[in-house]
Amino acid sequence: MLRLTVQRGTRPTVAALTRPLVSQARWTSQHVHKSTCSTSTTHSTIPAAAATDARGQSSSNSTGPIPGSSLPVDEETQSLFERFKDYRTSLQKVWPRLTPHQRDLLSSMLRVNQAGEIGANYIYKGQHAVFTKSQPALGPVIEHMWDQEKKHLHVFDRFIGQNRVRPTLLRPLWETAGFVVGAGTALIGKEAAMACTEAVETVIGQHYDDQLRELLTLDDPEIENLRKIIQEFRDDELEHLDTAVDLDAHKAPAYEALTQVIKQGCKVAIEVAKRV
Repeated sequence: MLRLTVQRGTRPTVAALTRPLVSQARWTSQHVHKSTCSTSTTHSTIPAAAATDARGQSSSNSTGPIPGSSLPVDEETQSLFERFKDYRTSLQKVWPRLTPHQRDLLSSMLRVNQAGEIGANYIYKGQHAVFTKSQPALGPVIEHMWDQEKKHLHVFDRFIGQNRVRPTLLRPLWETAGFVVGAGTALIGKEAAMACTEAVETVIGQHYDDQLRELLTLDDPEIENLRKIIQEFRDDELEHLDTAVDLDAHKAPAYEALTQVIKQGCKVAIEVAKRV
C-alpha cells in the first residue's frame, strides 16, 4: 500500500505528494520490463520488431496484438484487440515531419487522453461494483458505458505504445481516484452516480472538442485518422451524458455542489496529466 507521510507543522507541496506516486510508477515499469525477460506459460507474449526507425519505433509490422510491444498480454487485452483491431493507431509517417512543438502537442494529447480513460474506466468499475448488488437493473446500462470506455482506453494505450509516447506516470492515482468517485457517488444513490457521470462526461466532451480544434491545424492522413477516432469517442461520452440525464442526474442531492466539485476535479486532473 502506498502511504504519503507529512510532518506536522509543514504544508506539503504538489511535488512532495506526487513524488511517491512517480517513484512507484517507475518501479512498476522497471519490474514489468524485467518480468518480460523470461517466458511465462500463462501469458502470450507479443514479439517486438527487430528493426527500428529514427524514433526507435518498429519499422516492420508486429505480429502481436499491440504493435511494437513486448509486454505479456492477458486474455482481456487479447479480446479487446480482436474487437477493436480495425482502429489504426500509428503516427510513424507524420512524426518526422512535425515540429518539436507539434510533437509535444500530440504526446500531451495522447497522454492526457490515456489518463482520462483510465479514470473513466475506474469510475464505471466503482459504480458497477455497487449497483451489481444494490440496483441490478442498472447493471446493463453501466456495463454498456463501461464497455465503451474500455474501447477508448485500449485504443489510446495502443497509440501510446506504438508511437513511443511517455505514458502517464500517475496511473495508480487515476485508478484509485476514479474508483473512489464512482463507488462513492453510487453509494449515495443512483441519482448521485448519474450526476457524477454527467459532470465527468461534460468536461471530457469539452476537452475532446478542444483537441479536435487543435488538430485541424495539422493536415495529414494519420492526423485525420486520429481526429476521427477522437470525434467518435467524444460522441460516446456525450451519449453517456444524455443517459445520465435521462436517469435523473438532476435529482441528485446537492446536485449543483456535487457536479461543480467533480467538474473542477476533472479539469485539474487534465492539466496534471498533460505533464505527468
